[in-house]
Amino acid sequence: MFCNIKLVHCFTISQELYNFAPAIGRFYMEGIEARKLALDVIRTRRAFKLAVCKSLRQHGVSLTFEMLQVVNSLWQEEGVSQQTLAERISKNKASLTALINNLEKKGYIYRKPCESDRRNKHVFLTEEGRMLKDTVLPAIDDVYGFVEREIGIENIKIYQNLLMRLYGIVESY
Repeated sequence: MFCNIKLVHCFTISQELYNFAPAIGRFYMEGIEARKLALDVIRTRRAFKLAVCKSLRQHGVSLTFEMLQVVNSLWQEEGVSQQTLAERISKNKASLTALINNLEKKGYIYRKPCESDRRNKHVFLTEEGRMLKDTVLPAIDDVYGFVEREIGIENIKIYQNLLMRLYGIVESY
């Protein structure tokens, strides 16, 4: 068996194993196409992340993709709790704390204790963090605009519908 732990771990199956699977029989072939699809989704996400980071560097912005997720979420709404922010960007609190620490060092954000519960902190953008949007958005638009021109909006909508259906199926497992 390839995996019976968590779905995410199934995706680490190597290309060599894909090529070998037909030779080891029907039992091991079940789900092989879904495994390939999952690996393709992960590879595509990684390619997007790398392209965005490359574009950020070309625009003179020194942020990781994960840092970008934090500031992007704060551009939508400031003053949210760290817990809310962690949920919005799908990070655990420990990972988010490290990201916030780094963004504070760069001068893009700051934390403020919650007035009703001093143990909780709310996260805000600094003026520099707000101004960063003027440089970052064109860098991101370069990547996503390129993809739209290459694939076409109609195809993107088809992929989105299929991915949402896939997500629902996997979530229901």
